[in-house]
Amino acid sequence: MPPQNRLGICALAAFLTTHLCAQGPAQWKDPSGHRIRFVRVERNVRLEVLDWGGRGKPIILLAGGGQTAHIFDDFAPKLGAGWHVYGITRRGYGSSGYSATNVNAHNAFAVRVNASGDSFGDDVFAVIDALKLKRPILIGHSIAGAELSSVANNHPGRIAGLVYLDAAHSYAFDNGQGADAREMQALRGPQPPPPEPADLASFTALQKYFERVDGFRFPEAELREEWESTAGGRVIKQRDFPGNAMLFSLFMNPRKYTNIPVPALLIFSNPHSQGAWVEGSTDASVRAAADAYSAALAALTDKQEKAVKDTVPAAHVVTLPNADHFIFLSNAADVLREIRGFLAGLD
Repeated sequence: MPPQNRLGICALAAFLTTHLCAQGPAQWKDPSGHRIRFVRVERNVRLEVLDWGGRGKPIILLAGGGQTAHIFDDFAPKLGAGWHVYGITRRGYGSSGYSATNVNAHNAFAVRVNASGDSFGDDVFAVIDALKLKRPILIGHSIAGAELSSVANNHPGRIAGLVYLDAAHSYAFDNGQGADAREMQALRGPQPPPPEPADLASFTALQKYFERVDGFRFPEAELREEWESTAGGRVIKQRDFPGNAMLFSLFMNPRKYTNIPVPALLIFSNPHSQGAWVEGSTDASVRAAADAYSAALAALTDKQEKAVKDTVPAAHVVTLPNADHFIFLSNAADVLREIRGFLAGLD
């Protein structure tokens, strides 16, 4: 999972920084055309499942670390006719529940948490069973690649295909020849300026701040899931999701998935975009740091892509240059084109 060196919504930083489900002003209404249901996957754990509807075979969208299924609010409807689209918010995030045995809420990072790609993958499979979905296609972003690989390796006959959205790093595929995702995390690039008070005046203002920084838009519903606000709608801060310690455990002690036994599309961002704020910066030190970071990250991503191609020749590997890690937001048209082509070739 390549690191995202910017404030706020990012894949790995969500393990280590503060996030929590937040409720905005009561009068705000989520404009996305989904309905929400809850599916029990364990005695005291129910997961939020978003259902965007549609006719045809099922697609399940899985968010990256630190996000909820609402991150797909703008992307899911673009998948078009012919598919029934769902999204799952993993345990410990947003409105999904979690078990007290999963995490020590008082000192989450001081305890050894029993979490793995298989434990989260089992939750995904439980939803598939509960909704009686027949051979769905799983589409996952970032750390969700571990869930994709888990379900595919444990239940290959129950899945029609997988789409890895910048998600096929070592937590999802590791034959010993690729790049360890922790190597990527060790890299550091320039940090964007933090939001000013005016950027926290409302969720709309915060949304515009991230758009200036990144060059693309985050769904407002997702920002409301991740940030606290006052009753009047002023954004306060990000707070900790209970699931962060579980994902941190997964990331630091991943199961090695050495095969992808079902049809798979793997989309890599390489080289990674450093964000609109870097591209517009006139600070030579910022540009130099961004160039160095980008080159180092590209070398590791090249290594991982080669490992996949050499070991899983049936997999379809696509590289989108200068896309953000949130590849389905920064390069939605490209991603949709590749997904539609891949799905058209499935049985």
